[in-house]
Amino acid sequence: MANMTDPLVVGRVIGDVIDYFTPSVNMIVAYNNKQVYNGHELFPSVVTYKPKVEVHGGDMRSFFTLVMTDPDAPGPSDPYLRERIHWIVTDIPGTTDTTFGREVLSYEMPRPNIGIHRFVFILFKQKRRQTLTTPPSRDNFNTRNFAQENDLGLPVAAVFFNAQRETAARRR
Repeated sequence: MANMTDPLVVGRVIGDVIDYFTPSVNMIVAYNNKQVYNGHELFPSVVTYKPKVEVHGGDMRSFFTLVMTDPDAPGPSDPYLRERIHWIVTDIPGTTDTTFGREVLSYEMPRPNIGIHRFVFILFKQKRRQTLTTPPSRDNFNTRNFAQENDLGLPVAAVFFNAQRETAARRR
């Protein structure tokens, strides 16, 4: 049963994007040394370039797939493009970071126009090195279907941040 104080449950990441899972790997996501914590807000100007994502757990014989998605596209009140995929990196060796993996879908910076969006990083442990089925479009991505099609199972780690459109005054 999902823990109702788990930030992934409170933020509806579990439910909207992924099913409940037990984290078994430590994943650290940071933009310019600013670590991502569940539910914290980051300005779009801070997340322009891809973050550093470190995987702590497993060993050099373990491989991981990272997915970054926006379940609130184009807006949280009517997310008819749910989910928009922003980044996919595969074959990340355990105890390293995404620079050692294979970027399957290049990083697309978050551009929330309407409302507060959740941007979710989900880490899956691969059973082996593999070629993944890449999505035909960034829109209408489904993390659960992607994991099933690529035999990835449940996530081993996840973290999300919130972002909303920056006005000129907020950028100062």
